[in-house]
Amino acid sequence: MKLDVDVLRYLSKDDFRVLTAVELGMRNHEIVPTELIDRIARLKHGGTYKVLKNLLKHKLLHHDSSKYDGFRLTYLGYDFLAIKTMVNKGVFVAVGRQIGVGKESDIFEVAREDGTVLAMKLHRLGRTSFRAVKSKRDYLRHRSSYNWLYLSRLAALKEFAFMKALETHGFPVPNAVEHNRHCVVMSLVQGYPLVQVKQLQNPETVFETIIGLVVRLAECGLIHCDFNEFNIMIEDDEKITMIDFPQMVSVSHRNAQMYFDRDVECIFKFFRKRFNLSFEESLDDIDGSDEGRDEAGKPCFSAIERSAGFLDRELAASGFTRKEEEDIQRFIEGRAESDTNSDSEDVDIVEDVNEAGTIDDNSSDLLEQNEGCESHGKEESCEARESSGSEKEDASDNEENSEEATENEAELVKSLSKQRRRAVAAVRKGRKTAGGRNSYKDKGGRSSNNSKVQKQLSSW
Repeated sequence: MKLDVDVLRYLSKDDFRVLTAVELGMRNHEIVPTELIDRIARLKHGGTYKVLKNLLKHKLLHHDSSKYDGFRLTYLGYDFLAIKTMVNKGVFVAVGRQIGVGKESDIFEVAREDGTVLAMKLHRLGRTSFRAVKSKRDYLRHRSSYNWLYLSRLAALKEFAFMKALETHGFPVPNAVEHNRHCVVMSLVQGYPLVQVKQLQNPETVFETIIGLVVRLAECGLIHCDFNEFNIMIEDDEKITMIDFPQMVSVSHRNAQMYFDRDVECIFKFFRKRFNLSFEESLDDIDGSDEGRDEAGKPCFSAIERSAGFLDRELAASGFTRKEEEDIQRFIEGRAESDTNSDSEDVDIVEDVNEAGTIDDNSSDLLEQNEGCESHGKEESCEARESSGSEKEDASDNEENSEEATENEAELVKSLSKQRRRAVAAVRKGRKTAGGRNSYKDKGGRSSNNSKVQKQLSSW
């Protein structure tokens, strides 16, 4: 859907109030009922239906009456809410031409009051070309249901957080200015995508710079996951800038090595085809380049040491709010408690084994004593045998008594539970049960007369 900013000039405060009401209603409604929109908007002189008709004409809302009469926001309406908020904050005052289109976003030029040109990225997840967001991205985490507008807001929030963190650590990324909803405003890179470049003055230097960025990101604990010629900007002086960060993951991800190898393979493949580079010769010219590389000259994920920082921990490994960080900490603490419990169980088992060992030692001592008794004489051995036999009989009697006691306890527990159930049932018979939504309704007749008589008797 094309972004026509001229419509913003003709929208009033009531229009934006109704748009905000629909946005608030979509927190727990896929299609927001018209009555709920009217209650949330609370227009002074009414007219909510007239405003909805006007917004529907400009395609800022979508009407659905399949189950009930309601509305939902479109991406154009969400764009207008974000742009209006940015203008009110003074981030920019004008929106220019569209400079980029992707499978997940659209990019526009915006201008500040002093004439500075910035880039505005509007995330648009859910397009026909890329709908496998739930399996390809980790925006949802543990959630099962989702909305495309909500996913777009999460993607924008994640990209803004990563861009800020990478900028503070000295990576060549655009300067993140502001974000709101699914919109991210950043500095405009004065360059071109690497895929559009046909010739380079120093392709070997550019190649080594790009591979160095991949390795440096991994040393900081992050993997780009989409590091290719489409997400690398190069300026006239061959300065490199990275873009597109929502899909970044931590090096502790279960598929981290696969993502890292894929990023490296994309760079090697592009420079081999476009600039005819032979990597063995270029690597031989650089001293110490064989360290941490395989036979083909590619960096090895297992040889990378995390010595430059822990950006994945600072960004909570794809969690970027305090609430999500607290959830992660609770999960980690829960696992730690389970580990301690398992350790304590192991200690108990060891203690039981030790006790068993002491029992065996005592039995061995008894055997030695018995052997001594045999050496002293038959009479003493007989006495010892009789005493041991009596002890065995006593032990067997004790075991039988303990078994009988456990059986009696089980029977007592059963009888007590039965008595408790009978008492509860007797108490419930005298009370009036609360009728549910699907409870039987009394429609008159013989049963109704009996119930009336029972009610009178209970009242007496």
